[in-house]
Amino acid sequence: MKKFILLWVVLLIGVNAQAQLSEQERKAAIQEIVERIQLPQIPDYTVTIIKFGAKGDSVSNNKRAFDRAMNHLKKRKGGTLLVPKGVYTVNGPIHFVSNVNLHLAEGAKIRFGENPKDYPLVLTSWEGTMLYNYSPLIYGNELENVAITGKGTIDGEGGGAWAAWKQLEDKDKQLSRDMNHSGIAVEERIFGEGHYLRPQLIQFVNSKNILLEDITIEDSPFWCVHLLKSKSATIRGLKFDAHNFNNDGLDLEYASDILIEDVKFDNGDDNVAIKAGRDHEGRANSHTPSENIVIRNNLLKGLHGVVIGSEMSAGVQNVYVENNKAWGYLKRGIYFKTNPDRGGYIRNIYINDIELQKVEDCFYITANYHGEGEGFNSKISDVFISNVTCEEAIGTAVVIQGFEESKVENVRLANIKVNKAKNATSITNTKNVIFDEVIIGEEATVPTSVSKEKPKLNLD
Repeated sequence: MKKFILLWVVLLIGVNAQAQLSEQERKAAIQEIVERIQLPQIPDYTVTIIKFGAKGDSVSNNKRAFDRAMNHLKKRKGGTLLVPKGVYTVNGPIHFVSNVNLHLAEGAKIRFGENPKDYPLVLTSWEGTMLYNYSPLIYGNELENVAITGKGTIDGEGGGAWAAWKQLEDKDKQLSRDMNHSGIAVEERIFGEGHYLRPQLIQFVNSKNILLEDITIEDSPFWCVHLLKSKSATIRGLKFDAHNFNNDGLDLEYASDILIEDVKFDNGDDNVAIKAGRDHEGRANSHTPSENIVIRNNLLKGLHGVVIGSEMSAGVQNVYVENNKAWGYLKRGIYFKTNPDRGGYIRNIYINDIELQKVEDCFYITANYHGEGEGFNSKISDVFISNVTCEEAIGTAVVIQGFEESKVENVRLANIKVNKAKNATSITNTKNVIFDEVIIGEEATVPTSVSKEKPKLNLD
C-alpha cells in the first residue's frame, strides 16, 4: 500500500512538473510583454507624396516619387509621408528607411505593378530559408521606428502574373531547401530571374519598433505581412481581403515581443502563422526563437486561425492567444504542425476564450506534418487551452499526434464545448493530456434507469 501511495505521488509530481500559470500570472505575463513593446518614435515632420511628383490617377508610375520621398526623409532623420486620397500605381518596391511613418489617408490606395524585372534582389527568406530573391513590395532591412498607418489600402495585385508562378515554383522551392540542408552560404543562394519564388507584400527584416495600424491589405503575391528576425512590433486594427495562393495574413519568423490585436482577417491561407526557420538553418539559429507573442481580440476568417509551424526549427515559446472569434470559415481553428525534419520545440502556449463556427478540426497538434522527415523530432509540450466554443467540427474536434520516442506532453484542455462533431478525439503518442469540463456533442445528464423489460435479442 505504501509503495502504491508513493508511486501515485511521484506520478502527480510528474504531471505538474511544469505547472500551468494561474489566470493572474498569465495576465501579468501578457502585460509584461505588452509594456516591453515600444511604439516607433517618429519625428514631428510631415510631407505629402504629391510634393515629389506623385499622381493618384491610377495610371502614372509613382516609383520614382516614393524613392525620392524616402531619400528626403532619410536626410531629414525621419517623419511622416502622407499619401492623400487617390490610386497610386508603383511599378517596383517601396524601400523603407528608419524613423518613417507611411500614412495612407482614407480613400488612398497604393497598387503595385507585377513585372518581376522591377523588383531587385534583396536579402529575404522563403518558407523558412534565408536567400536572395525579388524584393518584397514594401521592404526594410536593419531599420528602427517604422510605421504604416491610416485608413487607406495596400494592394499587391498578386492575382495575375505572380499567381501564375504557383505552378512553376516546385523546382526552386526544392532548390532552396537543398541549399538549407547542405549549408550553402546565404550569399550564394541567388534566386530572381529564371526562378519562380513569389515575393511577400510587406516585409521588415532585422528591424525593431514597428507599427502597422488600421490599413487594409489586399491580394499579395505571397505572404501578406512578414516580420523576419524583427522585434518589438504592434499590429493593430488591420483589415485583410487577400485570397491569392499562400496569402497568409501575418507571418512571424524569428520574431519576439509582438502584439496583434483588433485585426479583421479574411485570408486565403493562415491568419497568423508563427514560424522560426526551417530544418538545418533553423536549428542553427536556436538562439533566436519566436517568442513573447500576444494575439488578442481579433476576428478570424480564412484557411486556419492561429498556426505554429511548420517552419519552427529554432523554437516557438511563450505565445498567448486571448479572446478571438471566428466570423466565417476556418478549416482549423488552432493548428500546430511540425515533423522530424524540423527539430526545435513548441512550448508554453496559452489559448483562452475562442469562439469558432463550423470547422473541419477545432484543435490539430501534429508532430508528423505531411509525414515527412527523420532524425529531428520536435518537442511539443506545455499547451494550455481553455474556454472555447465551437458550433461544429466536420472532421475531429481534438487531434494530438506525437511519436512514441517523442511524445506530445503536458497538454490541458478545460471548459471546451463543441456542439457537434463527426469524431470527438484522435490522440496518439502523448503524455499527461488532461481534459477538464470538455463536452463534445450532447452533454450527458443523469444516467437512465435500467428497463424492467429485458430487450429482445434477434439471433438470426
